[in-house]
This record gives sequence, C-alpha cells and structure tokens, in this order.
Amino acid sequence: MEPREHHVGFLVFDGMKMLDLSGPAEVFSEAGRFGARYRLSIVSAGGKPVCSSIGLRVPVDADAGDAPAFDTLLVVGGDRLPASPVDPTLAAAARNLASRAGRVASICTGAFVLAAAGLLDGRRATTHWQHTALLARVCPTARVEPDAIFVRDGTTYTSAGVTAGIDLALALVEADHGPDLTRGVARSLVVYMQRSGGQSQFSASLQGPAPQTPVLRLVQDAVQADPTADHSLGALAARVRVSPRHLTRMFRDELDTTPMKYVELIRFDRAKALLDAGHNATEAAALSGFPSYESLRRAFARHLGLSPTRYRQRFTTTGAGSRTSPRGA
Repeated sequence: MEPREHHVGFLVFDGMKMLDLSGPAEVFSEAGRFGARYRLSIVSAGGKPVCSSIGLRVPVDADAGDAPAFDTLLVVGGDRLPASPVDPTLAAAARNLASRAGRVASICTGAFVLAAAGLLDGRRATTHWQHTALLARVCPTARVEPDAIFVRDGTTYTSAGVTAGIDLALALVEADHGPDLTRGVARSLVVYMQRSGGQSQFSASLQGPAPQTPVLRLVQDAVQADPTADHSLGALAARVRVSPRHLTRMFRDELDTTPMKYVELIRFDRAKALLDAGHNATEAAALSGFPSYESLRRAFARHLGLSPTRYRQRFTTTGAGSRTSPRGA
C-alpha cells in the first residue's frame, strides 16, 4: 500500500541559515526516491520572500497565518537569533503553526524561536553548542542538553548546529518509515545514519568568558604557558599566594568548576590542537601535560565520548577521504 503523504512545513525569516532549510529538505526529498511521500512547503510570517544568511532570496509558498496544518513543522535558525530578541510576529507564527502540527522541530538556533513561543517550557532541548548556555538563561524552565546532536521530548524536537538538521531529518524519516528506508537515504546522501559522539567533539572547551579575577587569570596564564608543568592544587595556590581552599572557592564562585578540572580542560584543548596538527596520541599526551596516554584517553572519553585516535582520524585532515585523479583522466 502506498504510504500517506506527509506534509512538512518550514518556517523561514530574513537572515535564516540556508543549510538549515536545504539540508533537511534534501533528506525528505531523497526519501521520496525510496518510497516515502513527503510534500514540502515554505512559509514566513507575512507571506513575503526572505533573504538568507548568504544573500540568496528564498521564495515562500504561503503566509504562516494562512498555511494548512502540517504533519511536521520545522523552524530554521539564523545568526541573529541568539544576539537579539525574537520578533514577536515570528514567535506568534511558530506558536500558531505548532498548535496545529503533528510534531514540531527546530534546527540550530531555531530553538530560540520555539523558546520565545513558549514551546520549550518544561521540555528537554538543545541548540548549537555556542548558544546552549544562553538558551538555558532565556528559557529557564527548559532542560538544555549541551552535548546532544538532537533531542526529542514528546512531539517536540530540537537539534544542534546546522548540519545536525540532517541528523534530525533522518531521525524523523526513520520514525515515519523505519531504519531500512532511512539507511538507503543516508547512504545516498553519503552521511552517517547516526553519528557517534555528541556535538562537544566540534566545540572548543574553553569558549566561555575569561576569568575576571586577577588571581584566576594568573592561573590560566600559567597553565596555558606551560601545560606540562606541576599544576597541582598546592602548586597553583602557592604560585598565586592564596590557600588551596581559597583558590578552590574562587574557581567555584566565578567559573563553577574546580582548579583541577580547569587545568584538565586547558590541557585537553592543547591535546586537541596537537592532534589537529598531526601529532599522534602519545605525543599529544606528553606535550599537553597529561601524565600518560591512558589519562588522555580518559579525558577524551569524559569530554567527547571518543578516543584520541578516533578524534584524530575524524578531524586532523580531509586528505585521507579524497581521491586525486591521474593526470589526463
């Protein structure tokens, strides 16, 4: 029996990320080659075409207020969303469309539109790793999961940064049509059906604000200058002339961590940079201050869910995945 047509609506706006639209749309379209029936529509608040983040004009099919009920509503993201309040008209459009949709999803910073519409209250959610802390502040009742590629809470889905929209779309197709069809779509698009690890593998661990307290800045500078030196709690406290207990309290109050966890993060970031530069895992461990490869491996497992070797295979170079044609071929 032929599957029922499933209507997917994309809510777009000026400044939207093009890949937030095109990535999931390609997944649903490709699923059609394997027997699925998805119909795609693009809507905006007001019904006017929008301009994407790369300057391309995106036509729309309807005003969000006049759109039919969608089986799936996808709200795209955009760079301006975390930096400025969500337009009330856009939030209202999302709220109205969501009230009539079978399921609702956001791509990347589209989660901020859902939050402004009240659609993440009391729910688990995620967004791009750079903005998870901000999402938790603007929607304090949401349980934000910083490392998730995508999160499902009932019929509400949120996803991480741009390409995570492809992961989310594949998950939605799998929910509709099962793993066999979805595996064919993933293979055709040359993407993982389900990538391993969370989004922290793509992030920098110390992206947060620099310490404001002079003592903590001295600690940071000392560890970054020579991560292989003795940075035990006692050595750090002696270096900045405070007691270990007082230093621990300062880290907890300002950075919500401990001195030793902070040292590990600096060493961990250094190790990632060394792996990116082509060093093997044993060299990276020694040059970043870890006492052994095993301690580096445990740090990678805690922070990324990957081994250093797997990280190096994924992120050091694209050359291994390329093929150069012989001259004249």
